[in-house]
Amino acid sequence: MAFPTLLTFLLPLLLSLSPSLSTNSEGNALHALRSRLSDPTHVLQSWDPTLVNPCTWFHVTCDANNHVIRLDLGNSNISGSLGPELGELKHLQYLELYRNNIGGKIPKELGNLKSLISMDMYGNRFEGEIPKSFANLNNIRFLRLNNNKLSGPIPRELTKLSNLKIFDVSNNELCGTIPVDGTFGSFPMERYIRFPISPLW
Repeated sequence: MAFPTLLTFLLPLLLSLSPSLSTNSEGNALHALRSRLSDPTHVLQSWDPTLVNPCTWFHVTCDANNHVIRLDLGNSNISGSLGPELGELKHLQYLELYRNNIGGKIPKELGNLKSLISMDMYGNRFEGEIPKSFANLNNIRFLRLNNNKLSGPIPRELTKLSNLKIFDVSNNELCGTIPVDGTFGSFPMERYIRFPISPLW
C-alpha cells in the first residue's frame, strides 16, 4: 500500500511545481512566434521559454498582472511568418511588427485580440486577403497594413470599427470598392494609393 501513499504525497508537490516548469499560454504563443522567425541580429535572444512568463523578455511589455500588452518588434530585421498562436495574446494592446521581412498570410486569429489598440504591420511581405476577423477588433484605433503584397478587397465588415482613427492599406495589390460607411468616409484617398478601384458612392 506504499505506492498510493507515495502518489498522494507527490501529486500536490508536482502540481505546485508545474507553473515554474513551463511558461504560461502567452509565453507559449511568443515562443511559437520565435520558432517561425529568422532572427539574424539576435533581437529575440532573451526569449527564454523556460521562464514562468515572458515579462522579462526584451521587446515585450506586461501589465501589473503579468499579461503581455505590447510587442515591439518594429524594424528588427526579422523574417519568416506569423502563426495562429498570436491569437492567444488576449490582453495585447500594441502589435508593432513594421519594417521587417515577414511574409505569408495574416492569421485570422489576430481577430481574437480584442484589447488591441494599434496594429502596425506595414513594410513587410504579407500576402493574401485582409482577414474579415479584424472586424472583431472593437478597440482598435490604428491599423496600418501599407507597403505589403495584400490582395483582394477591403472587408466591408471593417466599417463596424467605430474607434478606428487611422487606416492605411496603400501600396498593396488590393481590388474591389473602397468602403465609405462609418469612419471609412473620413479616411483620405492617399491611404489607398495603388488601389485599382473606384469609390462606392
